Amino acid sequence: MSRPSRPSRPTRRQAIGVTAGTLAGLALAGTAHASTSPAKTGHEGHGAPEAFDEVFQGRRIQGVPGAGHMHHGGGYAVRIDGQELHVMQNADGTWISVVNHYEPFATPRAVARAAVVELQGAALVPLA
Repeated sequence: MSRPSRPSRPTRRQAIGVTAGTLAGLALAGTAHASTSPAKTGHEGHGAPEAFDEVFQGRRIQGVPGAGHMHHGGGYAVRIDGQELHVMQNADGTWISVVNHYEPFATPRAVARAAVVELQGAALVPLA
């Protein structure tokens, strides 16, 4: 009596190779998409997003072009209750902050609002 044959399973090396190939393909597709998509700056075709100054959920949020960290935010400053919120513009034109580092937003105003929500009333502590 012979044993029934088991379906062949891929080796660990084959599985890693397939995974690496898939990730490389996704990375290339993302790069191609980013290079053909217009930057989402909040003010299409006009460079830096415009300034804002408003009260959002009881907190004063402000954004000023030309006043932030030139190496990260493209020269855009965001403040919550007078304290600077460190922001950075990604290569695809989206924005992130030190509070929402893994969640990109279309504009610095959206980043500031999301940070206020995330802070849940806590004070923003300046980065050293």
